Amino acid sequence: MQPATEGRTPAELLAAARDGERRAIARLLTLVERGGGAADAIAGATHRLAGTAHVVGITGAPGSGKSTLTSALTTLLVAGGRRPAVVAVDPSSPLTGGAILGDRVRMEAATVAGVFVRSMATRGHGGGLALAVPGAVRVLDACGFDPVVIETVGVGQVEVDVVAAADTAVVVVTPGWGDAVQANKAGLLEVADLFVVNKADRPGASDARRDLDLMLDLTEVSGACPKRRPVIVETTATKGEGVEDLLAAIDAHHAVLVGGTGLEVRRARRLAAEVRARLDHLLGEAAGQALVEAGPVAGETTVETARRLAGRILGTGDTG
Repeated sequence: MQPATEGRTPAELLAAARDGERRAIARLLTLVERGGGAADAIAGATHRLAGTAHVVGITGAPGSGKSTLTSALTTLLVAGGRRPAVVAVDPSSPLTGGAILGDRVRMEAATVAGVFVRSMATRGHGGGLALAVPGAVRVLDACGFDPVVIETVGVGQVEVDVVAAADTAVVVVTPGWGDAVQANKAGLLEVADLFVVNKADRPGASDARRDLDLMLDLTEVSGACPKRRPVIVETTATKGEGVEDLLAAIDAHHAVLVGGTGLEVRRARRLAAEVRARLDHLLGEAAGQALVEAGPVAGETTVETARRLAGRILGTGDTG
C-alpha cells in the first residue's frame, strides 16, 4: 500500500515520485498548481534534475481529434519501451477554477501502464497554457518521463504560447479550409514544427494538405518564417493510421534540434517566457493590492492614478 502524500515535505515527495510513486507525483503537481512556498521549493529542486525530456506541444481546433491522436501516440510510445506523460490543459471552471473537460478520462492512453496523464486548468491565464504547466513539465521530466506531451485547448492567438513550453510544436487540423485558415490567422504557421491533417480518411484531406503547403509557401516567400519548413503528416487517429509516421517526424525534429543549437535556443526562450509570465502575475497581484490600499483620489485622472500606483509598486515614487 502506497503511503499517503499528506504531511511529507516537497523533498520527500520528490524522492518518492522519482522512485515511481504515482500518488507522490500527483501530489507534487497539485502543489505546483496551488503555487506558494511549496511550489517554489519544488521548482528549485526539479530545476536541477530536469532537462532530459523531449517536450512536445499539441494544439488544434476543438473536434480535430487531438485527444485521440495523443492517446494513439502515447500508446505507440509505450509499445516502443518509452515512458510518456501527458499534461492536458483544460479551460477553467468559472466557479471552481478547476479543469472542466477532463480529457484524461477520455484518453485510452490513461489506462496504458507507464503513461501518466494529468489535466490542468488554465485558471484564466490568457495564453492557453496554465502558469503552472512549466512547473508540471519539470516535475514529470525530473521523474523520468520522456517525452512529456502538452495538449492545449482550442485554436487561436493564445495557442501560439504552446511553442514557449515545447521543444516540438504540433498543430492538428482536419479536412476543410476552416482549420487551415484559423491556423494562419492565429500565427500557428509561424510556430508549428509539424502539421497533422487528422481524420485523413474523410473527403477533403488532400485539399487541406494542399492549402497548408500553399500557405507555407507564401509564408516562406514573405520571410516571416526563417526556419526549417514544417513537415505535414496525414493521420486517422481512430484507426491508428499514420501515427507511426507522426512519431517518426517528431523524433526527427528532435534529432535536428539536438544536433545543432536549436534545443538550447528554444529552452532559453521557454525560460524567458516563463519568467515574463510570472512577472506579469506578480505585478498584477501587486497592482491589485496597491489599488485597494491607495486607489483613485478625488480630482486625479486615471493616467495620474496609474502612474502613482506604479511608482508605489516599483518603489520609485511618482513615475510621471
